[in-house]
Amino acid sequence: MSVSKEWQWEIVNEDQREFWRNPSEESYWLLNRWKGQGKQDFLDLGCGMGRHSILFGKNGFHVYCYDLSGEAVRSTREWAEQEGLTFEYAVGDMLNLPYADDSFDCIMCRNVISHSDTKGVVQTAAEIHRVLRPGGECFLTLASKDTWGWKQEEWPLLDSNTRVRMNEGPEKGIPHFYADRRDAKELFREFETVSLSQVETWYDHDGQEYNSAHFHILIRK
Repeated sequence: MSVSKEWQWEIVNEDQREFWRNPSEESYWLLNRWKGQGKQDFLDLGCGMGRHSILFGKNGFHVYCYDLSGEAVRSTREWAEQEGLTFEYAVGDMLNLPYADDSFDCIMCRNVISHSDTKGVVQTAAEIHRVLRPGGECFLTLASKDTWGWKQEEWPLLDSNTRVRMNEGPEKGIPHFYADRRDAKELFREFETVSLSQVETWYDHDGQEYNSAHFHILIRK
């Protein structure tokens, strides 16, 4: 079984969308790193509202925007056109990327690859390896089993690493793969691991405290 499912961006209001238009902290470090390495062809794998596509596009990268959500790609295209940027766009599943072997210098896949079951994550890792050029790098995040979502026993299990998220919101019904450090290393054994760390964030929601824990992984082909 290999499954993935898109975010329901259609139900995300404008205020929430604005949050997802702000680039992540690590994207600025990656931008400078990859510019310094002379990388140019950038795949925003799971582009969402386009925050990383726009950032890299404004800094001279040749950007490819890819997402399972047609609404995400539409919104990214609209924003890019407002900025006078020209990107390549495609809607599709990360399990089968529509790109030739050795197509990209760098890939960003933040909060995306975990939206599948175990077999799907393995398949996506193989696809990333296929489309990266030798020496190319990919930064991705992977949900950790230390995060609160893995501990929600009322969420159905698809396999020994995957729960289906059942709380209301744009991720309802989406499978979430969770890993420990050993899983993270094993998944990307075909790559050189440049760095691997676990980042944990605590936040309050409706009077309750939650933690969000993810592995931040930089790998090289």
